[in-house]
Amino acid sequence: MNLLVKANPAARDLVQVPENALHYVGFSAHRLQPGDSLPLAAGGQELCVVLLSGTASIAGDHPDHGAFAWPSLPGRASVFEDVSPYAAYLPPGSEGQLRAGSQAEVALCRAPGNPDRSAWLAPRLITPASMKRSARGKGANTRYVCDILPDTEPAFSLLVVEVRTPSGHSSSYPPHRHDEDNLPAQSYLEESYYHRIDPEQGFVFQRVYTDDRSLDQAMAVENHDTVLVPRGYHPVCVPYGYESYYLNVMAGPVRAWKFHNDPRHEWLLQR
Repeated sequence: MNLLVKANPAARDLVQVPENALHYVGFSAHRLQPGDSLPLAAGGQELCVVLLSGTASIAGDHPDHGAFAWPSLPGRASVFEDVSPYAAYLPPGSEGQLRAGSQAEVALCRAPGNPDRSAWLAPRLITPASMKRSARGKGANTRYVCDILPDTEPAFSLLVVEVRTPSGHSSSYPPHRHDEDNLPAQSYLEESYYHRIDPEQGFVFQRVYTDDRSLDQAMAVENHDTVLVPRGYHPVCVPYGYESYYLNVMAGPVRAWKFHNDPRHEWLLQR
């Protein structure tokens, strides 16, 4: 299975992870012009809509919780701005649409919804002020994290986070994995990486590998491409002169993020 999903940067639908490529995670990214609408149908899944850039309004209905509407979300100019995005959590059964007020880039992040309808959460807006922002790592391993939908906030299986990595730095590093259902030591979470690069003609390198190398793919990743991580370690390296952004979607049988570092590289944490 090829883990690199190439984008079509000129299209409205920038990239779409093939259906059933992963068991738990679904993802797509879209570019909308002013006045364009994007349907939001959760079906049996839960959906996190992330307004990556631009302005938009979201409205719809839920069979148990009624109508919802969040008009005129101001958004941000670019994913490379040092501000958090607006997002919305839509539980199973939600139907609605997002309408762009300006040129906008929107991500749809999906994961299995709660099969118990009585436990369905209400649709809710996730505001920038509610998102924790932090710096992780040190030196050339420093990167900047924004928790959009972390495991401390209500959802059934979906986790969403974005990361900006400066020029010449590494990220998701030292390499770590979360592919064993072995809590509290480690959780099983699939993951997708939606990459943006500034300037946009650049590229980053990402490797996905397991200890036994039964999976080992090294990829040159371009603007708007998506990398799938069904299992294994998954570090990212950013060449000099370019800044990296990626949006992570994670989901698995238990909604907890507990990872295991590659022991051959864990010494880097002691530097």
